[in-house]
Amino acid sequence: MDKKSKSIIGGIIVLLLVVILFVTGFPITIVQAGHRGVPHRFGRVFDWTVGEGIHWVGFFTQVTHFEVRTRKIEVDADSASKDLQSVQTIIALNYHVDTANVNKLYQEIGVEYHDRILSPAIQESVKAVTAQYTAEEMITRRAEVKAQIRTELENRLQGRYIIVDEFSIVDFSFSKGFDEAIELKQTAEQQALKAERDLDRIKLEAQQSIERSKAEAEALRLQKQQITPDLIQLRWIEKWNGELPQYMGQMSPFVGLNSSLGQ
Repeated sequence: MDKKSKSIIGGIIVLLLVVILFVTGFPITIVQAGHRGVPHRFGRVFDWTVGEGIHWVGFFTQVTHFEVRTRKIEVDADSASKDLQSVQTIIALNYHVDTANVNKLYQEIGVEYHDRILSPAIQESVKAVTAQYTAEEMITRRAEVKAQIRTELENRLQGRYIIVDEFSIVDFSFSKGFDEAIELKQTAEQQALKAERDLDRIKLEAQQSIERSKAEAEALRLQKQQITPDLIQLRWIEKWNGELPQYMGQMSPFVGLNSSLGQ
């Protein structure tokens, strides 16, 4: 066999190998960090997965990769409250897929699990819970609403190989009319509180005035009880400048004094 024939045969062999690899799939797979590989062959999903790194999976085997790290998504959910108010809720969710059962997730749900399972579960959980509260209660009892939605979501995802890490309500928003009604109510409550405080202040001031008047009246009564004729005469003597009156009819401060001394 000449050199040219060997080259032709070698080329054919290489070409056949390339065709075989193209048809059967490359028997080696590389799994990136934070992912798991799900091997499947001719539609059959294997009951094992491959972790990070390089793995020999065999000919005719395909590998679908799933990210198993914690992922964060935000979902807008439209619902109605108990008092039939329109509610728009923004939900933030941290989750990860069940690493041990990622092959079952692929087999039963598929790579589109977010659109098929996760997003609808969030929507239905929000609707189920917000229907139990009035719009005002969702604001005043936000922590309770959040906890109940999370519980509802976890129940809906049970057996779906998706695990909730963290759940939070980013925002509640209502119709413009409801926001205006809340603002008017708050204004009315503030005005009522101010009026109540003013009334309490007026009552206190009135009571203080009454007590002050009572005290003054009592003091005057005590003073009147202490005024006697002798006390009046003593006050005259204390104020007299030593001069006798210059005209008749003026009462002398010594009227009755001599008689008193003679006794």
